[in-house]
Amino acid sequence: MLSVVIPAYNEERRLASTLPEIRSYLSGREYEVVVVDDGSADGTAEIGVRFGCRVLRHPANLGKGAAVKSGVLASRGDPVLVTDADLAAPITELPKLEEALRAGADVAIGSREAPGAKVWRAAFSRKLAGKAFNLLVRLATGLPYRDTQCGFKLFRRPAAEALFSLAECRGYCFDVEVLLLARRFNFVVKEVGIEWHDRSGSKVRLLRDGWRMLRELREIRSSLTAASSAATAGTTVPGGGSFPGPPGAA
Repeated sequence: MLSVVIPAYNEERRLASTLPEIRSYLSGREYEVVVVDDGSADGTAEIGVRFGCRVLRHPANLGKGAAVKSGVLASRGDPVLVTDADLAAPITELPKLEEALRAGADVAIGSREAPGAKVWRAAFSRKLAGKAFNLLVRLATGLPYRDTQCGFKLFRRPAAEALFSLAECRGYCFDVEVLLLARRFNFVVKEVGIEWHDRSGSKVRLLRDGWRMLRELREIRSSLTAASSAATAGTTVPGGGSFPGPPGAA
């Protein structure tokens, strides 16, 4: 069974159009949709219930990372897809990520920058900010991915449980933390170029959220560096497998 996890904050309007798209596309296969209402003030939860989703409710707005973590850990399927409420990456792109898992990946991440990606109507300021942030991520962490922040990712169940049980970032930088944890646990991650459409009404504000993301990135780097220094090889990780120690350790 496929699990589809959708973090949602004041998304009643968009969910009313995107949930039917998901249901129509997945018709004929076993699946569940988990909508995480992250402290919305509108009818987000009611829309989720109307379309037959499992709905989790946060009593207050905790952040996208917190919402994704709640949804992934509450989901029951394998694999687990995380996607945004606006379907900026159309649900029809799912087979590309599924193919990556069939080829041996534990995690497949949609990318607006990898070969084969097609981006429609991306605002110049948003595109420039994304490229700048990704450059900072690569310099600060050594992660090789061209696009860590695309909200379209597919996880094998063991990887999802291991990574999100340990992830702590509540904000938009949770993607970076999850990918750093995946590297630590030697999970195979495949970056896949996908189709992506710029949607109006994004909750991200470049100045306000840009500074928050930089702070989160610094905190994640410090936290994982400290954890790597304290870890010992052979420690069991959630969901199975073993902790290999810091990257590059003998």
